[in-house]
Amino acid sequence: MKKELLSILCVIFSVTIKGQQVDSIPLIDLHIHLKGDLTLEEAVLKSEHDGVQYGIAANCGLGFPVQNDAQIDSFINILSKYPQFYKGMQAEGREWIKLFSEKSIKKFDYVFTDAMTFVDEKGRRNRIWIEEETWIENEEDFMDYYVKVIVGILNNEPVDIYVNPTYLPAQLYDRYDYFWSEGRMDKVISAAKNNNIAIEINNRFKIPSARFIRKAKKAGVRFTIGTNNIDKNFSRPEYALEIIRKCGLTRNDFFIPDKRE
Repeated sequence: MKKELLSILCVIFSVTIKGQQVDSIPLIDLHIHLKGDLTLEEAVLKSEHDGVQYGIAANCGLGFPVQNDAQIDSFINILSKYPQFYKGMQAEGREWIKLFSEKSIKKFDYVFTDAMTFVDEKGRRNRIWIEEETWIENEEDFMDYYVKVIVGILNNEPVDIYVNPTYLPAQLYDRYDYFWSEGRMDKVISAAKNNNIAIEINNRFKIPSARFIRKAKKAGVRFTIGTNNIDKNFSRPEYALEIIRKCGLTRNDFFIPDKRE
């Protein structure tokens, strides 16, 4: 009964700003992975307990669990038994477009990617969440190239959502506001708007900043909520709720994917 109810209705929450209730927003976390000790059955229970609808995403790309069309079919077949969940594709690395057919990609309800894996100007594969695989010889040059990569992804890869947005390597993280200057933010926001790509409000990393969100909202960019969990030990999307209140986001500011059969 609970499964059927969640598959029909999105969980709704209301936001109060300066004493006034604004439009109700579906509370949907589209960036959940079956990682660590999180199983589908536990995801069902956690979703119901926390009052949050989930999008369960497969990691698809070179060296990841899903690397071909047949594996996509296996994932879709399993998720189809859980209609309360959205079916998401996390497109990993920059090679993903060559690994999967357009027909298979369209079996997902939505597709998202980040810019945390890329090849730099010297041909080195950077995975910027791993310090040993991140090459920063000049911080400003690194940031300029990184923004160029993000813009290139948003302009050229067929995705619905840009996730882990404005993520910075450990070496730069404590100077987030400095490195995410107005000009750099504007380039990313413009590319997202021009390509109708939503930007994730990420609960795990607590990014982007309210400053970035306000600029993106003003430009007409839409948003999603996402966690990017590593196991079952993650909370409700408190950072997203905080950002929604701070930035005055409403239902119309959010992208909600259509479910495919």
